[in-house]
This record gives sequence, structure tokens and C-alpha cells, in this order.
Amino acid sequence: MTSVTAQRLHAVRTEMLNHSLDAFIVPRADEYLGEYVPARNERLLWLSGFTGSAGMAIVLKESAAIFIDGRYTVQVKQQVDATLFEYQSLHDTPQIPWLIAQLSEGDRIGYDPRLHTLSWQQQALAQCQRAGIALVPVTQNPIDLHWQERPAASSTAITLFSEQSAGLSSLEKRRQIGQEVAGSGADVSLISALDSFCWLLNIRGSDVPRLPVVLGTALLYKNGDMTLFTDLAKLPEGIVEHVGAGVEFRAETELAAALEQLAGVKLLADPDSANAWMQLTAQEAGAKLIAGQDPVALPKAQKNPAELAGLTACHVRDGVAVSRFLAWLDSEVAAKRLYDEGTLADKLESFRLEDPLYREPSFDTISAAGANAAMCHYNHNNGTPAMMTMDSIYLVDSGAQYLDGTTDVTRTIAIGEVTDEQRKMVTLVLKGHIALDQARFPKGTTGQQLDGFARQYLWQHGFDYDHGTGHGVGHFLSVHEGPQRIAKNSNAVPLLPGMVVSNEPGYYRADAFGIRIENLIAVQTCQALASAEREIYEFHALTLIPIDTRLIDKQLLTDAETQWLNAYHQRVRETLSPLMQGAELNWLLKVTEAI
Repeated sequence: MTSVTAQRLHAVRTEMLNHSLDAFIVPRADEYLGEYVPARNERLLWLSGFTGSAGMAIVLKESAAIFIDGRYTVQVKQQVDATLFEYQSLHDTPQIPWLIAQLSEGDRIGYDPRLHTLSWQQQALAQCQRAGIALVPVTQNPIDLHWQERPAASSTAITLFSEQSAGLSSLEKRRQIGQEVAGSGADVSLISALDSFCWLLNIRGSDVPRLPVVLGTALLYKNGDMTLFTDLAKLPEGIVEHVGAGVEFRAETELAAALEQLAGVKLLADPDSANAWMQLTAQEAGAKLIAGQDPVALPKAQKNPAELAGLTACHVRDGVAVSRFLAWLDSEVAAKRLYDEGTLADKLESFRLEDPLYREPSFDTISAAGANAAMCHYNHNNGTPAMMTMDSIYLVDSGAQYLDGTTDVTRTIAIGEVTDEQRKMVTLVLKGHIALDQARFPKGTTGQQLDGFARQYLWQHGFDYDHGTGHGVGHFLSVHEGPQRIAKNSNAVPLLPGMVVSNEPGYYRADAFGIRIENLIAVQTCQALASAEREIYEFHALTLIPIDTRLIDKQLLTDAETQWLNAYHQRVRETLSPLMQGAELNWLLKVTEAI
């Protein structure tokens, strides 16, 4: 592999020489700038061999560096040759200042403007200009020129998502969002997020792993008309009638020409999420850029009754599938039959695969035995899956894409005997989970304001966790959906009825164990306070899967917290028991008994 990587680095350096470049930047992102990247667009993987989900490589004339975050410090050493790349921190070592320090005044840095946001481009340009260094856009990516066996793009046809499931027609959505575009002072909006234009058109696809979307880019006009630039070979029969009046489909290769025709047009675009090439092309053609958030994001996040009905239904079926897996796991552990993390993940999916509405995982399953669970974004596929061991903790964070919704759940499971310290930590995490689940809050409250609800009991004992407490979830779309979130970091987006977020506090002790308890919860109006002087909201749990009471120290729970747990388990039992039978039903009845 080292020789192959060396050859590929040499190919990139040859292109750098041809264009008088002293450095070239290779982000993990592709031109769509989404969380997930199709195999065809895994340029960082092609260059370096690194399979992680975040990172960046910088190629210099005589050396190279790869920047990765804390999740991948072990993995990068296994996958990336240290004689070819030096390892750097993605977050602790800002890439452009580091690169400037390697170069001299008058040097030239190459970058592909399709693979970076406009915000990144503007910040990098300013830093380079201050140093007397040129930031040079390339029209052809050196990697694309030399990628001999590049995977083919998906050829699967677009799926028409029913209006009944969507709750609104495409025309209704487009006219609604068109008014938002007009309200921003724009004539047209660049809709670059794949899940945004799929939601607008009531379509889904299979172009990206873990995300049921179609590759492409859309322009939405203030009157609700829309042009989608995509692979026309994927258009199914009946799509024109399905999307309704005012939609034009054009080949993705025609996007550049369309952007160049926007002279004098006020174009709404998100500099933090849309790629720089599209915005700069329009601007150079005479369009006036209006910086603003994706106008689809907020309406998409507020699920309508039909979308919530689908999410509710899929969570019941998902609850059965995961509960059957947990019942199987308990029986295997009781028989002293232990498995590796990969086998466990596959077994869990086998239960979901029995559902005809199941399509794929909503993200790579985190199946983490023992100390591996202390890495909160662990992926057993990045190395050799570890074996479970007796008297330990197993953490499984998984989700599914169903035709009627998206799920995401984490359960922490006792494998044999556990220590009092482990029970204490699980119980502190559970107390935070309960506090957030039971929160009532006035209209206008953000997730940042609620984040401390989930951390308070850990804080009181001197502990914390380093990830957010909650992320938005889509409706048969992205399992990580904005703009709302529950986290320490600043987020001005209020939580609104219909939004679905995760509730997932955790605790991670390095080289020992990891804990996370995650449900998806929907924001709704608090009927108990319907006559209050202010509009008050609350959460409703969608996830219905038992929580392992063997890991709970009841003495640390208040009476109210115990009542919450018993009521939650009673709801799980009443909902799932009609759909389970035999030994699996007996297991469910046992693990949902009141404590």
C-alpha cells in the first residue's frame, strides 16, 4: 500500500508542478459538503488510505501532512504511512496558518473550490493575502485526473416519496419556501443541501450511503418554481406529475452555465454550507450574493402530523427489532457465548432487515465492547473488531432508515457482573437523560439553554462528556439534521413543535468503559400547562426500547426519577408486547418490570 500511496502523491505533485503550485489541499469533503461521501468522491481515502469520516491532507513539494481529530489518533497510524504523511490535529492545528508557516512569500496554494465552503475560502484567502501567498483555485482536481479505477456513480432511479407520507405536496412546500426567499430580499435561492431539495420535491434516492438522497443542486425561485440539476437518467416515470407545476430538470453538467446566467439576480446562499465554486461562479457572472441560512432547513425540521405519524410508527417497529436483539444478546451471554463487535452489529441489523420498510442503517453502527466504548464515535470497521468479555459493559448506538422515518438509539448493556462504580456512572447519566426528557420550557428556548439539564448530575460529581447532548433527526432523511441542536456551544435556533432531537448524555472513562443512553424525542406543546401565561413546550419520547436496569443504582434515583423509569418501561411493555412472542416476549416482560 505504501508504494501505491507514494505513486499517488507523486501524481498529485506532478500536477502541482504543471500549475506552479507549492501546495495542494485535499479535504475529506466532496462537492456536496454533506456528512456522508459516496465511494466515488472519497478523494482523501484515495490519496492517503485513511477511512475516517473527517480529515484533511496537505501535499507539499517534498512532504505531506494529514490532519485528523481525536477519534482517529490510533486509526491514522494503522492506515496512513508515517514516512509519507506527518500526523497533525485537525482541531488543535489550524491548517492554513500551519501551511503558511511551511511556505514563503510568493508561493501558491492550490485548492478545489468545489470541496470547500465559501466561508472557508474567504477566511483562507484573507490569511494567505496577509502572508503574501496566493490561494489558487484549480479547475480540475489532480486526484480526479489520476484516479484510474474510480467507482461509478450510483445509477439507482429516484424514488417518489408519497404526498400522503410527506404531509404536503411539493408545490405547497415550494411556494411556502419561495415566500421565505422573497422575504430575505432574494430572487432565487441556491439549495445545495441534498436533503433540502429532496424534501422540497418529495423524492428520495440511493446516491449516498446512510442518507436516502439524490446527488444534485437546485435553484428555488421566489415564486416557488425550481430547477434541479441532477443525473437525468435517474428520473423515474411520473416524476413531472409527482412534483407538480413549476419544476424543471436539467443535467448536472448544465449547472455552471445556469449560474453564469444569473447576472443582476439576488442569490440567497449559505456561505457556511454551499460550496465556494457555485457562489463565486454566480458572483463573477454579476449575481448579488445574499448570505443566509438554507431556507428549507427550519421548515423541514418542524415535522408535520404526517411526518410525525411515520416517525412514531417506525419507532415502534424499530423498538421491536432492537429489543429482539437485546433479548438474543442476553440469552447468548447467559450461555457464555460471546461475539465480536462486527458480528453483533450484523446480528442487530438482521432483525431490522425483517421489516419490509427497512432500507439501510442511518449511520455506521457503533458496536463497542469494553474499553472501546470510551471512544464515543468508535467504529469497529476501522480495525479488527474486538471480542466481548464477561463482566464488562457493551455499548451499541445504531439507527435505521425506514420508508416512513429515521431512528437513532443507544443502549448500554451489562455483560455479566458490573462494578458499583459503573452503576453509579450509568445512573448519573440516566438522571440527566430523565431531566432533559421531563423538561418544560417556554417558547423561544434553545437547545443550548437546556443542555445543562442533561449534564447537571455528572457535573455535581466532577464529570462531563465532550459531545453534544442532542442533534436533530430527519424524516427518512438525515439522522443528523439541523438547524436545532442541544449542546454547550452557541445555537440561537429555538426548539419548536414538531422538531425531533436526540437525548443522549453519556460518560467515557478512557481505557475502561463508555456509557450513553439515547432516545429520540419530539418537541410538542405542553397540554398540562395549556392555560399558562406563556406558551410552554415539552418533549415526547419516540424511542421505545428497554433501559438496562442491571446497570442502575436505585439508591441514587429520586422517587420521581424511579417513577419516570417505571412509567417509561410500562409504555415500552404496552406498546411492544403485542408485537413480540415466546422467549422474546418473556424477556421484554422481565426487563420492563418496575424497580
